[in-house]
Amino acid sequence: MIELPTLDNQRIKKPSWLKVKLPIGENYRNVRKLVDEYKLHTICESGSCPNMGECWGEGTATFMILGNTCTRSCSFCAVATGRNSEYDRDEPMRVAEAIKLMNVKHAVITSVNRDGLPDKGAYVWAETIRKVKELSPGTTMETLIPDFISHWDLLYQVIDEKPEVVSHNMETIKRLYRKVRPQAKYERSLEQIQKTKDRGRRTKSGVMLGLGETKEEVLEVMQDLVNNGCDVITLGQYLQPTKMHLAVERFVTPDEFDFYKEEGQKMGFNFVESGPLVRSSYHAERHI
Repeated sequence: MIELPTLDNQRIKKPSWLKVKLPIGENYRNVRKLVDEYKLHTICESGSCPNMGECWGEGTATFMILGNTCTRSCSFCAVATGRNSEYDRDEPMRVAEAIKLMNVKHAVITSVNRDGLPDKGAYVWAETIRKVKELSPGTTMETLIPDFISHWDLLYQVIDEKPEVVSHNMETIKRLYRKVRPQAKYERSLEQIQKTKDRGRRTKSGVMLGLGETKEEVLEVMQDLVNNGCDVITLGQYLQPTKMHLAVERFVTPDEFDFYKEEGQKMGFNFVESGPLVRSSYHAERHI
């Protein structure tokens, strides 16, 4: 495989396989209207997801709770960094009402980190799951949750509401953690996945590629996830959101993503979603 060179202060030209369609269509407009009307945040927008047009066009969106300002400063993420003193207790109901109006069959919910709150946002998380189940009992859920800084009682407060899938992203390989996720810990995230699995929930995690990792390091994080009870893994291409974020070291080819899918199946994952445009919530309905 040929590795593309990086140039200082210059982005590598995107290859053809990373081109996406512009968001259009009635379903897209309906989702846009609901998101605006209910004053909701979505990781689709805040995270500059390349699949927003496709997913919104199919009437689905990944809701982001606890505001749109994160207390952490991960060097890959487009979500704004800062501190909020409190949270919106009406947000769980607004999210649940929007999910009901959209007639969502499988809802994906994520959040920013709220490390400054005493409960790290666990109350809003648990209440959101409860309200969605109350208003849409036939809707299944995936919850993409933060690490709660090893406060496992707060983790249990959320996952004991029994969402069908509990996801927590590793994001990158062990060697790059301090560079990519300076306020997170590789071992802590693995421990959270294991504790979630021990609690009887279906577990999921995601990894970005193209930040300078080797094939061996990708296989290592995949094996670590399997060893810690991870059922589903997603692997996708990292895309630099702004010049202030980490640069793309290389664009991983579709063939290499296929290789990781095959290896992941051999390792024992129940489901492997691997491709250049894959994100943690992409085709999430398949992962249940």
